[in-house]
Amino acid sequence: MNKAITEGLALMPPPFSAGLALWSREDGLTGQGSYAGQANAAYVPADQDFAGCMELQKTSAIQKLRCFQSIPCQPGMYLRVTARIKAISGALPSVRIAGWAGSGSGTNVSSADQQGPSVALTSYGSVVVVSAIIGSGNRPGVDMVWGTAPVLGHFGLDLTGPTGGVVRIDDITIEDVTDVFHSDMFDWVDVRDYGAIGDGVTDDRAAFDAADAAAVGKTVVVSPGVYYIGAHLTFENPVKFEGTIVMPDNQRLACTRNYNLDTYAAAFGSELTGFKKALQVLFYFTDHVTLDLNGRRVEMTEPINVAALAGITSFTTRRAVVNGNLVALPGTAWNTQTMTAVATYAVANPLTLTGVANIAAIPVGARISGTGVGREVYVRAKNLGAGTITLSQPLWAAAGTRTFTFDRYAYMLDFSGFAELTRFQVKGVEFNCAAIASGINLALTGAIFDVTECMFGQVKDRAITSTGEGCQDLHIDRCQFFSADQGQLAQNRVSVVFNANANDIKIRNNRASRFAHFGVVAGSASIFLGNHFFGGDDAPANGVRRAGVVLTLANSKTFFTGNYVDNCFIELSNEHDATPTFGDEYSFGGLTITGNVFISHNTNAWFSWIMVTPRGPGHFISGLTVTSNVFSTRGLDIDRAESIDTSYATLAMNSFRNICFDQNTYNGVVQRAVSPMLVEHTQNTASDTWAVNSNNLLPFGGRARNVTAVVAEGALTNAAGAVQFVTPYAQVEQGAGGQFANLKWPSAVKGRVQVTLRVDNPV
Repeated sequence: MNKAITEGLALMPPPFSAGLALWSREDGLTGQGSYAGQANAAYVPADQDFAGCMELQKTSAIQKLRCFQSIPCQPGMYLRVTARIKAISGALPSVRIAGWAGSGSGTNVSSADQQGPSVALTSYGSVVVVSAIIGSGNRPGVDMVWGTAPVLGHFGLDLTGPTGGVVRIDDITIEDVTDVFHSDMFDWVDVRDYGAIGDGVTDDRAAFDAADAAAVGKTVVVSPGVYYIGAHLTFENPVKFEGTIVMPDNQRLACTRNYNLDTYAAAFGSELTGFKKALQVLFYFTDHVTLDLNGRRVEMTEPINVAALAGITSFTTRRAVVNGNLVALPGTAWNTQTMTAVATYAVANPLTLTGVANIAAIPVGARISGTGVGREVYVRAKNLGAGTITLSQPLWAAAGTRTFTFDRYAYMLDFSGFAELTRFQVKGVEFNCAAIASGINLALTGAIFDVTECMFGQVKDRAITSTGEGCQDLHIDRCQFFSADQGQLAQNRVSVVFNANANDIKIRNNRASRFAHFGVVAGSASIFLGNHFFGGDDAPANGVRRAGVVLTLANSKTFFTGNYVDNCFIELSNEHDATPTFGDEYSFGGLTITGNVFISHNTNAWFSWIMVTPRGPGHFISGLTVTSNVFSTRGLDIDRAESIDTSYATLAMNSFRNICFDQNTYNGVVQRAVSPMLVEHTQNTASDTWAVNSNNLLPFGGRARNVTAVVAEGALTNAAGAVQFVTPYAQVEQGAGGQFANLKWPSAVKGRVQVTLRVDNPV
């Protein structure tokens, strides 16, 4: 900054050639004496060192020389006054820059420093340069601190020391040196001051590096222009973009002191490009772990392949993307890639398809469908040379050669290019899928992917997909999900909130509206806590309902607690088992369902909220706790809360173990399951065999496998009314479907007993 240029200030005093009448022998004030006609002063037109100059003999203790011209002074402006002087004869004096500081009222500002450092002349004929910097601030390098009160100055010099000596003085110069203090006065440096061109072609990286090195904590300003940066660039200081930059896709911009979308959107002139470049460098920071989207809307024209963008395939350090809105804009990039191909499946090699026709055209990450294929099976990898595809899950009934369909969905953030990604978080981000896109595709492997407080709107196909085991310890917390299938009948919906193939997922406090399924889970040790997922539709009556959550690992070791299961059901299925007939394995169970609310309306009587769908014979239930839940219907009553889908096989009810249905509340449910089950049996006619009926109220309409207690209520009597002190033994699994238990007495008796039946073997 130079105010002589920017404001047209007249700073230079007149040359001596203009006349000594312009120079004061006092303070330069109007009316004071000048050097014109003085015996001790003369103008010398041709000095060998100075050309025109003033010759002056020192005749007083302090010989003053001031210009009558008023030099303007302003706060923040710094002036350098310079004099060149040499001794000619006589006593050698000392010299200093001096001035008179004037206020707006024309009085002297006595607080201002009005003399500069003194320099002694030590020889004759040697030119000595004397200078001083005058300015408002008490800053390093300022010789005469004037503060903000002076508005003008009369500048020149003083001769001090012995009198009698003669000196010659070159024209005194005054220059604006505010720019010397520029970097100290202002908290920024401009890249153009360090050689940046900004024509969009010349590589300005070196200039950017130089500006950043010079900033030392100040902000680097990228002034208007388009700057080409040909290689990785890191700002160690804050940066402000007034212009924009362009750089190759594989080169990174690291803004380490203001790493957020605002900065990158300004840098690249686009929210989308800025988001991509900011996301790219997220994996290369060591001092930042969070990309803040600043609450901004990013309009996406295509899926983002995050691994390709970052240029890496493995990352295991915590990183997070937070606080923004991603919106899918219409375009062909979001189209689902669909194709069919013939392939062969063998049970002995349960995760592989062989002899895959046209394998090159089948994209990794595609969902596989066809006869004998369970839900949410994906192409995990492919080997073009061998013609094989690796599956995310086995196929339950697809042995042989047949035609399969492959659908590759388009995800707004696709992490599937990572072989491993661990401890990645997405928090407070809205995914507006706009009925054309899916949300997040997870890495092939990894742990602790965390999706928290996000909203997924108008999801076309999938909100969160796992094509491998990048879902290990998946966390989905306090998110909201809305499908693009809202107006469809339940049986016509295709969208799914999430699937998981690995273990230890935590699904908590989410809300999901009208998807085909809330979750399809193939792993174990899952926790569902406080979720509300509903699958109802606008059908006026007899509406079809589908599974809200599907557990495809038979022994899932899963907890459902405090959820709101609305017009959908929990399904236990072994559809990801290549040999679904029961063998040497755990069967269905390891499941606790406690403290949930289950509701339905306008459904069929055969609807139920807990469904077991065995894909092969011989299976049973071992380890199922259903306690303290509320089951409630509106409209048509339903038969029971739990049932078996026998489309493929049924359960071996004579093998049930460790099942507890207790303390549940039923409304609009005809057959209210309970086990252990207390039955009050009244025998009016004396008999030695009492047939105690469970009335189909044991869970799943199961068999009365155990009698754990028989307590007489009142006296037992014989036909003649005589009290009998007798004890029965039990015969279990009697009658049609084994739903009766016979009490065998040593003699014929009648009376009333309280009998406790169990549907299982409790050990």
